[in-house]
Parts: sequence; structure tokens; C-alpha cells
Amino acid sequence: MALYEHIYLARQDVSQQQVEELTATLTELLGQGGGKVTKNEYWGLKGLSYRIRKNRKAHYTLLNIEASPAAVAEMERHMRINEDILRFMTVRVDEVEEGPSAMMQKRDRDDRDGGRGGDRGGFSGERRPRRF
Repeated sequence: MALYEHIYLARQDVSQQQVEELTATLTELLGQGGGKVTKNEYWGLKGLSYRIRKNRKAHYTLLNIEASPAAVAEMERHMRINEDILRFMTVRVDEVEEGPSAMMQKRDRDDRDGGRGGDRGGFSGERRPRRF
């Protein structure tokens, strides 16, 4: 069995629950082909760099897959037919990352900083004396 990282973008007007159902459908489809999904991460609704089919945002989802090339090809065929999927990309890898992906680590870091962007100087709540 080969290892793959697969990312797909779903339209902005579908709900998060529909994206999770779509992921479950793809997981079941891979299971029928003898493969399995080892990691599933929903990255959320994010802005796109450019419009794709009149969409400015998309739901991003990452799947780490362990499956045969035929099972992955069948999954991609179904994704091409589905109108809710804007784009997808599958990359074969030698080994998959353990733990959260870089996108999830970024979100954790932003949550710790309170959305301020870290130690960049900003407003500290105290007023410093002026120097003339």
C-alpha cells in the first residue's frame, strides 16, 4: 500500500456538516478499494488567492491515505464528478507526518497569542512617558 496526502477544497456555500459527510463518503469509497484514511483534518473556511468558479472562499480538508493507486484513482474520479468540490490534489509521500499538520499548528499558535500575532510590540495597556 502506498501513502498519500490528499487535500480538497469544497465550495463556500456548503455547510461544515456537509463537508464532513463528503469526507465520510470518500473514506468509505477508499475502504471499498482496500485502503484507509489514517488522518483527517478539517482546516476550516479560508479565503482563496483567486476566485474559483465564482467562489472567494473554500472549506479545506486534509486526508492522509494508505491505499492502492487504483483506489485513489477511483476516489479522484468521484471528486471530478462532484460539483461541491472545487479543487483537489493528491501527492504520494514516503512517510506521513505524525501529529497535527502545519496548518493546525498555526491555528494553535494564533489561539495562544490571542490573535495579536505574538510579541510584535503592539499596545501593551500601559502608556510610556514621552521622550523629548
